[in-house]
Amino acid sequence: MLSIARLSSRRLPSAAAAAAGQTRAMGSAQSFHINTPDNTPETYFDFTEENYQRVNKILSKYPANYKQSGIIPLLDLAQRQHGGWLPVAAMDKVAQIVEAAPSRVYEVASFYTMFNRTKVGKYFIQLCGTTPCMICGSEDIKKTIEGHLGIKNGETTKDGLFTLLEVECLGACANAPMVQLNDDYYECLTPKTTIELLEACKAGKAPNMGKWGSLPMNGQVSCEGPLGKTSLFETPIPPKVDVERFKDGDVEPASVKAHMSY
Repeated sequence: MLSIARLSSRRLPSAAAAAAGQTRAMGSAQSFHINTPDNTPETYFDFTEENYQRVNKILSKYPANYKQSGIIPLLDLAQRQHGGWLPVAAMDKVAQIVEAAPSRVYEVASFYTMFNRTKVGKYFIQLCGTTPCMICGSEDIKKTIEGHLGIKNGETTKDGLFTLLEVECLGACANAPMVQLNDDYYECLTPKTTIELLEACKAGKAPNMGKWGSLPMNGQVSCEGPLGKTSLFETPIPPKVDVERFKDGDVEPASVKAHMSY
């Protein structure tokens, strides 16, 4: 029976930490598991029949003696099935499937911040607070979210709809400030468009992603500036390559760059 499992990673900051003004979650994680009524080793978890088909498809990508290579995608599958977070029982199920010690799975789940080991809301808002977003107004966006939803960083609304967590760089610096809402990026935010986004989510109508996989909320397309697209109007012509350059099967190391059309 597992009473305490070593799980070291980012956790949502406690209410006490938030009240004390500790707004950044990084570095404040508890390094162990604490049983809660809905998260114990005895809590039932198993993949659905449909997801077991996905499990088999995932495992088929790896040699039979390297099932542990599937730990990350299997944890992701379990998290999606379980409403966006991973109970210990789900980690144990993954360990059973890949024939690994549970501690090996805990190590993975606690290392990657994509895995949530505590319950989060239906809409998990990860607000980037790193320098480019901060300079462009992420603090105003955070205050807007907190004020509109009545929660602080690391908290979940009483209806279980939203969780807010300030995180480090999400890689959308060109369109700062931005949030990651579950899997989706909403960018170029203002307090006004942030409230519009939250209200759309409350109505169950989160805006669809744009053509390039994100949605700037100011109407622009991807990372285009205010003038729109200014370059790459045509498909670039690739350099000519001698199709017979390797016909003899020999490559002179000194000429590799020339062979690669550098």
